[in-house]
Amino acid sequence: MTVFSYEVLEAEAGARLDKFLSEKPNLPSRSYIQRLIEDNQVLVDGRPVKSNYRLQAGKKITVAVPEPKKLSVEAEQMDLDILYEDSDLLVVNKPKGLVVHPAAGHESHTLVNGLLAHCQGNLSGINGVLRPGIVHRIDRDTTGLLLVCKNDASHASIAEQLSTHSITRRYHAIVHGTLPKDGTVSAPIGRHPVDRMKMAVNDRNGRQAVTHYHILEPLKKFTYVECRLETGRTHQIRVHMASIHHPLLGDMVYGPAKPPFPLEGQTLHAKVLGFVHPRTGKYLEFEAPLPEYFEKLLTRLRL
Repeated sequence: MTVFSYEVLEAEAGARLDKFLSEKPNLPSRSYIQRLIEDNQVLVDGRPVKSNYRLQAGKKITVAVPEPKKLSVEAEQMDLDILYEDSDLLVVNKPKGLVVHPAAGHESHTLVNGLLAHCQGNLSGINGVLRPGIVHRIDRDTTGLLLVCKNDASHASIAEQLSTHSITRRYHAIVHGTLPKDGTVSAPIGRHPVDRMKMAVNDRNGRQAVTHYHILEPLKKFTYVECRLETGRTHQIRVHMASIHHPLLGDMVYGPAKPPFPLEGQTLHAKVLGFVHPRTGKYLEFEAPLPEYFEKLLTRLRL
């Protein structure tokens, strides 16, 4: 374990703890720092505090950064649909049904297993041994673009862009009902108060989330929409659209238990992804075509 120590200067007084630490050169991304704070690995004058703690001049801060654990996830050869790749990162088009990283019940056959084989283990380690390279994720049954980082420097840069909401993320979806006009859902998302496997609009313990939706095409009993994310909370689009009574078609968690068509999960596709490259500083944007099942469903709904 490596321990870093800092003392708050007069000019730094009033800053949030997580922001103060994110500007220090020896520490990784702000999201990683927030996890260290939650795990009580960050102390102010010897005691744990929260990420939003406002610092006072003269306070002494210690940060304990655990040593990286040996990766235990096995590499597996997979046919990955890679749209872009260089020495720092890659953009992959994830198919439906593929879990992003190992978890209970999904220890293998995940995207991470395939990435380890493709990248020969050269992936960032900031997100831990089970999620190497993964700086953001999409659900198992959501298709489309995912950005993967090959080193910690690129990971820290992309994580900071995510935290400042500067990354472009546009999703295509089919929702139940007829939306009258474009709109925005701004509502905090947190764990469901009863069902801990679900997320919900939660004014008490949720984190602020913003989703903009734009009508692409009215369909009979449904609407084809584009959703643009400002934030990236778990199940954000699914929860937000359900909260305004327009759940995603095929979403058996937040929508009707029996969808009107035989579908494998929600009709949601991460279509556009744009970001500033961590090394070159140039803005890059990628677009993934709709998967075949989505195109066929749209054709059916247009009849």
